[in-house]
Amino acid sequence: MENHLSRVVVTGMGAITPIGNTLEDYWQGLINGKNGIGHVTRFDTSKHACQIGGEVKDFDPHDYFERKEAKRMDRFAQFGVAASLQAIADSKLEITSLNDTQVGVIIGSGIGGLQVLEDQAKILMTKGPDRCSPFMIPMMIGNMAAGLAAIHTGAKGFNCCTVTACAAGSNAIGDAFRLIQRGYIKAMICGGTEAAITPLSFAGFASARALSLRNNDPAHASRPFDVDRDGFVMGEGAGILILENLDQAIARGAKIYGEIIGYGATCDAYHMTGIAPGGEGAARAMSLAIKDADITPDAVDYINAHGTSTPVNDPSETAAIKTTFGDRATKVAISSTKSMTGHLLGGSGGIEAVAAVLAVNRDCAPPTINLQNPDPACDLDYIPNVARNMPINVVLSNSFGFGGHNVSLVFKKFIP
Repeated sequence: MENHLSRVVVTGMGAITPIGNTLEDYWQGLINGKNGIGHVTRFDTSKHACQIGGEVKDFDPHDYFERKEAKRMDRFAQFGVAASLQAIADSKLEITSLNDTQVGVIIGSGIGGLQVLEDQAKILMTKGPDRCSPFMIPMMIGNMAAGLAAIHTGAKGFNCCTVTACAAGSNAIGDAFRLIQRGYIKAMICGGTEAAITPLSFAGFASARALSLRNNDPAHASRPFDVDRDGFVMGEGAGILILENLDQAIARGAKIYGEIIGYGATCDAYHMTGIAPGGEGAARAMSLAIKDADITPDAVDYINAHGTSTPVNDPSETAAIKTTFGDRATKVAISSTKSMTGHLLGGSGGIEAVAAVLAVNRDCAPPTINLQNPDPACDLDYIPNVARNMPINVVLSNSFGFGGHNVSLVFKKFIP
């Protein structure tokens, strides 16, 4: 059976992020240690405990959609479809009546159209049920980014939305990889999108004591693995990859950024929001991904960590890396790009997979900015503050989510 598995490559990418709204702007932001965190402008935060976030700046949906259509899309769907259109254009994959059933979409989102839900709830309470928008449901539901991406690209194959909290984007990419690898489809548009910088989201996450309250210093609020971290910073945006069957990619002369070779997914089965002791589930996900890739831990050059900047996650992920990599743990380069973008929840796996693929493609590992006083419990090489040019042949990208979801993806340099 294994001899019949197809190789799967990355031929296009798109990104809408707090540090850049194109693939190249996002990458330049990453390697230059750009800060994407500031005071929230989308709503009045004066009564909120947390007043900071990683907002997408200068995004104009009318660059991608007609005005009437844009009004009928929640921000999370706008991001997801815009990044998908970028990725398809980057890949130069033409979707026609000859191949449309062999191109599918999986775009994950942890929360979906929360802003629309909040807005319509206010209308219900103040103006009555008859005044609610007929577009509320299709704007709110989490699968709509995937559905609209198909409408805008013509992809008629397998279409799905993963909803595994902060692992959703990575699950989407891993599931898309499996579909192509096993011959069910030739190409997939996949990744994650989120736009949860809303009043209700901030109130809920702050009540759960998950968010950073460093309101007087937003630029330094997201500080993974630093002893002074006090919670994550909400981000928003989308990251999308085009995955293709290698034979098809070569046949059409596609540019190939890298190859996806491993996918591991586990569950802690432990706690709604907590992490299993020692990051046990995360360690299993990494080990499964490495085994699936048919490599050893020694082959991994760089890890794009989940690295949320919360007191609980960072030492747990550190422990999980030590469990998985043993003596190699102190030698592998690791960074959290959430230090720059904030935490995009279901969108994080998407933009971090983009970062991982570009790292392997360009032999450069992005830094963990704001790492000034390392936590003694986080004692590995987290590439503090400055990007590192280094040979990178294999990258592992981690995403972990509420509900105990753990996902690891493995990418490598493409060698024909």
